[in-house]
Amino acid sequence: MRISASLCLAVFGLGAVMTAAAQTPAPTHVAKAHAMAPKPEVALTPPMGWNSWNYFAERVTDKDIRDSADQIVSTGMKDAGYIYVNIDDTWQGKRDENGVLHANDKFPDMKALADYVHSKGLKIGIYSGPGTKTCAGYEGSLGHEEQDAKTYAEWGMDYLKYDLCSFIPDVMHKQAPDDEAAQMRLMHQAYDKMAKALQATGRPIVLSLCQYGWDSPWEWAPAMGGNSWRTTGDIEANWNSMYTILSQQAGLEKYAGPGHWNDPDMLEVGNGKLSLAENRTHFTMWAMLNAPLLAGNDLPHMKPEIKDILTKKEVIELNQDKLGKQASRVYSEGEVDVWLKHLSGGAGAIAIVNAGSDRVSTHPFHLNLQKLGLHGPMHARDLWTGKDVELRNDMPIEIKSHDVLLLRVGSAR
Repeated sequence: MRISASLCLAVFGLGAVMTAAAQTPAPTHVAKAHAMAPKPEVALTPPMGWNSWNYFAERVTDKDIRDSADQIVSTGMKDAGYIYVNIDDTWQGKRDENGVLHANDKFPDMKALADYVHSKGLKIGIYSGPGTKTCAGYEGSLGHEEQDAKTYAEWGMDYLKYDLCSFIPDVMHKQAPDDEAAQMRLMHQAYDKMAKALQATGRPIVLSLCQYGWDSPWEWAPAMGGNSWRTTGDIEANWNSMYTILSQQAGLEKYAGPGHWNDPDMLEVGNGKLSLAENRTHFTMWAMLNAPLLAGNDLPHMKPEIKDILTKKEVIELNQDKLGKQASRVYSEGEVDVWLKHLSGGAGAIAIVNAGSDRVSTHPFHLNLQKLGLHGPMHARDLWTGKDVELRNDMPIEIKSHDVLLLRVGSAR
């Protein structure tokens, strides 16, 4: 959420760690992800849904979640695969004398709300954090992990976003002020404690680690049962933010797979002043990255062209492909990046992104099939236009600024 990564880490002197997250090696005591990861019961493909924060922020209410569930069904988003309706921060009330957490007045009956969402054929998610407070200053789960996990399960929750925030001053700095390695252990233990608490409920609940890529969670989160983990700081609804985050995903592809996914943050499609090309590129690349596709736009006033992007069947199929292979950035040339994604059945997808800011087009760009391990001529399908394309090595391609060409090919090595 917007007040968590940059504000929290800057205030407590850890901002520099964020920019170096991808280069920080995992501590030697952390087991490698694929060696210990249990057989996943949830998120066998990247979760798809909608999260309340980007549009409602702290204003979200029970009615907003019910209405959003209705709109996900009526707009066709459910049919396209959007299943989770996730409540972000500011739902929390107070704990009673037994320590049980209750929702505040905005959410009078969480069990009834979950039942309503389930009645629509959807799933519901909730939000907390390992500190005393959440990012927005509401009640956190520190010291109440088992209790809160049991409450979420009793309410019927299917997804938990667990946001670091106040755990930094509450525990990490207080208990290990000058020992970064000890701070890392404390953070791992906090997430592991909630993961075990969720597992103990017996209810399949997606666990989404929101700690901004700090200490390379892709190295250790799957082993403790994390289903997704943030790889960077918060996304914003502008090109520079989206493209910077996209670029930081290169090299992380080996850590993603069924049940455990890199998360470059929620979708901003339809938000801010993103152009139609930028919205299309954003959605394309999050699909190519096997990122959780969690929309956060204004559903009641969604423009037809935004709906068309969010529900583009052939693009979503790339994200939900059973092979679970995240795309790799194969090469860059000037202002153009070329990404390749391997798909089940020997197929593949190529995404060519023009990151140039001249607002015209590439000049033109010449596609090098050999660098992709491909040989032309070969048949491809443009997934945004539906047109057939014949690919040849060194063929000239013109793409407008901040736009993308997305091609599906029949085979890829």
